[in-house]
Amino acid sequence: GGRLLGALGLGSLALGSAVGLMATSGWLISRASQQPPVLYLMVAVTATRAFGIGRAVFRYAERLVSHDAVLRMLADTRVAVYRRLERLAPAGLRGTRRGDLLTRLVADVDAFQDYWLRWLLPAGVALTVSAASVGFTAWLLPEAGAVLAAGLLASGAGVPLLTATAARRTERRLAPARGVLATRVTDLLTGTAELTVSGALPARTDAVRRADGALTRIAARAAAVTGLGDGLTALVSGLTVTGTAAFGAQAVAAGRLSGVAMAVVVLTPLAAFEAVLGLPLAARYRQRVRRSAERVYEVLDAPEPVREPVAPRQAPASPFPVVVKGVTARYAGQRREALAGLDLTLEEGRRVAVVGASGSGKTTLAQVLLRFLDPEAGSYTLAGVDACALDGDDVRRFVGLCAQDAHLFDSSVRENLLLARKDATEADLRAALDRARLLDWVDALPDGLDTLVGEHGARLSGGQRQRLALARALLAGFPVLVLDEPAEHLDLPTADALTADLLAATEGRTTLLITHRLAGLDAVDEVIVLDAGRVVQRGPYERLVTEDGPLWEMARREAEAESWVAVG
Repeated sequence: GGRLLGALGLGSLALGSAVGLMATSGWLISRASQQPPVLYLMVAVTATRAFGIGRAVFRYAERLVSHDAVLRMLADTRVAVYRRLERLAPAGLRGTRRGDLLTRLVADVDAFQDYWLRWLLPAGVALTVSAASVGFTAWLLPEAGAVLAAGLLASGAGVPLLTATAARRTERRLAPARGVLATRVTDLLTGTAELTVSGALPARTDAVRRADGALTRIAARAAAVTGLGDGLTALVSGLTVTGTAAFGAQAVAAGRLSGVAMAVVVLTPLAAFEAVLGLPLAARYRQRVRRSAERVYEVLDAPEPVREPVAPRQAPASPFPVVVKGVTARYAGQRREALAGLDLTLEEGRRVAVVGASGSGKTTLAQVLLRFLDPEAGSYTLAGVDACALDGDDVRRFVGLCAQDAHLFDSSVRENLLLARKDATEADLRAALDRARLLDWVDALPDGLDTLVGEHGARLSGGQRQRLALARALLAGFPVLVLDEPAEHLDLPTADALTADLLAATEGRTTLLITHRLAGLDAVDEVIVLDAGRVVQRGPYERLVTEDGPLWEMARREAEAESWVAVG
């Protein structure tokens, strides 16, 4: 606040110096033409120099102070948005596109600076300098002051209002259009290989061109409105100067104003209009920022899928037993329950598999266990302590996740592993890779642990990506490890081999395996079958697979699919 007020004062002094320079130089030239003694001109000469230097110095200082203040505010706003995204992810961002989210975090937050630098400060400076200019001109000649006031009011309020009305629809469409273009480009870049193989690349490229064309048309309309505002302001400025000159000439003829003062009356409006020249564009920036602000506050005001306790309880030494009892959960905006009345108990060393078709609630269970989503009903406790009374990070120190789409950073194998435990030694890294059945492959690489994996692990195969993600999860040493569809998107032999290796690597560790494949489930202690968020069958795999029921039906369909693959 203090810095912005300082910037307002410096901006007013800079523009006031410009007006003073014009008025003083006009008086000086007119008075000098009368050839008075030089001493009569010394004050005006000194003032002209002071105003000329002050204009540059004050403008430079205003830019420094205003940008420093605004950039600090932008940094705070961006951090606030990022922290909010941390609270919302992942359950609260299920319906958000990555490109649009990136635009909100970068471009829309950046637009906030325009509210201060291109709207509020120019408007404040214009009001201050205009009032001073009108007062000074009215002191010299009241009629000229009235004309200047009318001209400045028309240019500073009427023209911006007119252009803002003309551009309202255009400006409100600008931020969403940027978001659409960013989403289209992100989809095109991340899915180029798949689009090329499927022959859909030309269609997606055309979609990007259409989005870019739409944004260009919006920008062109905005530029036309800007030209209209500039033209109207120039017209009003010319009429105002003409009006003040006419009243000044009448006053000189009537003997109420000296010829030297008339030069000041005519030249002052020319400089004063510099204060309102940018207001039509400033009014449009206000509209543009308003839409960007709405998009940012949609993130900041989004309901949290998880409510953190005001005073979190101390985490227990051990999370066991992990008990989920009668849990019902749903995602924001959805009517159907993703989980309904689910019971689950995880003792130390116990391994449970949760199977079911896509959309049956398996991943939702993982979200609840990691406190990415709070249940609507039922209870979730760790060692008898309500998980909702614990800090979310404390819960996630007990319960870890190896997801089907685990992110690998564009760095080395070593750096990706060290994310799990920064103080891990070389021996720790190699042990984790060995348990994930990846050590032999890493040792065969020329750069070993320092091999770059590429963006999203692009240089690795699907199985290698999942094994590296598992090694990272094992290195973290979570007491409870959730494996969410670890073999998704892999061919059947690779998927089954990976599942077997995962179960072998997690032997003796409390594990929840979420999968739609049944291979290797004879190694777990209990199988839970979900359908539409409800438990429809549970028990040992050996018993469920031999009795008529959902699991037996799943095994039959899986065997048929494998036979078709074998025939093919």
